[in-house]
Amino acid sequence: MLNKEEVINRLKSVQDYICKKLEELDGVAKFHEDNWVREEGGGGRTRILSDGAIIEKGGVNFSAVHGPVSEVMKNQLGLDGNDFLATGVSIVIHPKNPFHPIMHMNVRYFEMDTGVYWFGGGIDMTPHYIDFPKAQMFHQELKKVCDKYNSEFYSKFKTLADDYFYIPHRNETRGVGGIFYDHLTDKDGLSKEGLLDFAIDLGELFPKVYADQIEFDRSPSFTTENEEWRNLRRGRYVEFNLVHDRGTKFGLKTGGRIESILMSLPKNASWFYDFKAEKGSKEQETLNWLKKDVDWLNLASK
Repeated sequence: MLNKEEVINRLKSVQDYICKKLEELDGVAKFHEDNWVREEGGGGRTRILSDGAIIEKGGVNFSAVHGPVSEVMKNQLGLDGNDFLATGVSIVIHPKNPFHPIMHMNVRYFEMDTGVYWFGGGIDMTPHYIDFPKAQMFHQELKKVCDKYNSEFYSKFKTLADDYFYIPHRNETRGVGGIFYDHLTDKDGLSKEGLLDFAIDLGELFPKVYADQIEFDRSPSFTTENEEWRNLRRGRYVEFNLVHDRGTKFGLKTGGRIESILMSLPKNASWFYDFKAEKGSKEQETLNWLKKDVDWLNLASK
């Protein structure tokens, strides 16, 4: 029978694996580890890589927190019970090069003392400039892992990602989506052990799919204008995370560790007043494709 200590230890191992692979990919910078303790119970390891050859700022956070359920949590979750455990690994990578993408991953587990539990997570990609073959390659890899566990997972979780990673006040998706799932239990077709295996496989997939994007063209040339566009797209990323992301809002409302919660934000971002992309430009093409329900698996010929 799967117990919470095994979940915690396997997720910690995923953090170690991802950090090792990302350091190898970057080739220059190393992660700085910040161990922290939560006064009410538990703690975590936040690891940050800065100013690398590829990665300008990357965070790989592990946490396992537990303790009494606050009134705010009860209102947010709508659950009965007195004590909880929440553990997971979350990652955001902000690259230097405007032609390399931002990528995010999260795998998490939540358990109440009543026995209620669920898994959540996913991977999504936010290119500053959409590249159709690279978007297709990314989605193909996600589908392979999903299909290993359930042939319906990819299409279901892709739709959830399109709906979740959406900025309604901009009427645009955050990027090319990916997969997103939440509140999965053994009622969703996998055992508890199978759900953990799925989360671990996604975690170990992350450095591969990110390396695929980088090694496609490790050092594309770029201009100052490309950097300005990158920073504008980073601004959209910030808007989503601070205004709409449920995990960020939950962490801030329930007294989470601020530095770890906000590790997802880039080192620099911009907001130009009333920016208009030039007609026919790569920037305008990217904006045209920031929409839901795109079949990225079949756009390699674009």
